[in-house]
Amino acid sequence: MVDVHAHLPTSPDGISPQQDWSYFANLAYGVTTSHDPSSNTEMVFSQAEMVRSGRMVGPRIYSTGTILYGADGDFKAVINSLDDARSNLRRMKAVGAFSVKSYNQPRREQRQQIIQAARELQMEVVPEGGSTFFHNMTMIADGHTGIEHNIPVLPVYKDVKSFWNASKSGYTPTLIVSYGSQFGENFWYDRTNVWEKERLLNFVPRAIIDSRSRRRTTSEFGDYGHIEVSKAVRQIADGGTKVNLGSHGQLQGLGAHWELWMLAQGGMSPLQAIRCATINGASYLGMDNELGSLEVGKLADLIVLDANPLDDIRNTENIKYVMANGRLFNAETMDEEGNSPKQRAKFWWQLARGESMGLNGNSETDIFTTPDCD
Repeated sequence: MVDVHAHLPTSPDGISPQQDWSYFANLAYGVTTSHDPSSNTEMVFSQAEMVRSGRMVGPRIYSTGTILYGADGDFKAVINSLDDARSNLRRMKAVGAFSVKSYNQPRREQRQQIIQAARELQMEVVPEGGSTFFHNMTMIADGHTGIEHNIPVLPVYKDVKSFWNASKSGYTPTLIVSYGSQFGENFWYDRTNVWEKERLLNFVPRAIIDSRSRRRTTSEFGDYGHIEVSKAVRQIADGGTKVNLGSHGQLQGLGAHWELWMLAQGGMSPLQAIRCATINGASYLGMDNELGSLEVGKLADLIVLDANPLDDIRNTENIKYVMANGRLFNAETMDEEGNSPKQRAKFWWQLARGESMGLNGNSETDIFTTPDCD
């Protein structure tokens, strides 16, 4: 699975953990490639290199790094000329980005300057529409790589569909945070007992799961507007626009499957939804020659399921094994199997007081302990 809008939290204090639980959660649920369109530049690219080298375990990590923010703030990217845009993009490309996020640049010529600089540097530009329909439409006209988050109006008519289908802009609707309606994630907290999912609890701290799922809000089925949004997504996809999966980091790992299932709620067949989660996302990132499908010569990413998702799309959750770049993992435990068997160490919240993580077999370097609990 390729999650093209995956906010994976990185450490805020400049220290990379030996094991990042959000990375494990995503990989355990079959997300083998992720693209984070807004992250801390320093941390995300350094940890991406650690994953690439095998020093950390996780999905293949790509990111825009820090967003090119147009509104006032301590990290505002001032762009008033093509040279300004070139300078910002050269800086991001130097640290490892192949994409940038154009976020709330207030004038169209500023957005167009970013896009022109990106063409020159062979980079992608993903925008943030701010839940504004006219903003989204002009982003398509300007030539952005795609639209991130759903357009917030329904229904969609022939003019929008024809306009979008005639462009080369993709669509990552992130139904899990459905704009203009209830967030799609609320449906799954309401209709499923998330706190009982043992595999999820192997990789996500219980405090995070319980706080969101045990005291949940509820709504009538017809009040979940993400389903109508998903129907509009399918209509746009039927005209030829490639739709991608993006889980927005709402719930690491399992959230990607919720997004996949919500695409099917709008009328996509299981196979169409699976394509959104695999080859479409790889194509969106410019990596469909290497990722996104099982073909000779592509990188060895795959998942092994215990049930057929073509019979029921929710069977995508029933993962037995995950292979990322040729490394095989037991999806339930994330112990590595195959050519290089290795047991996963415990996370910090799974340790007894004073117990080390045991990652290196060296007590002098394994210094993590659990906090005192009264």
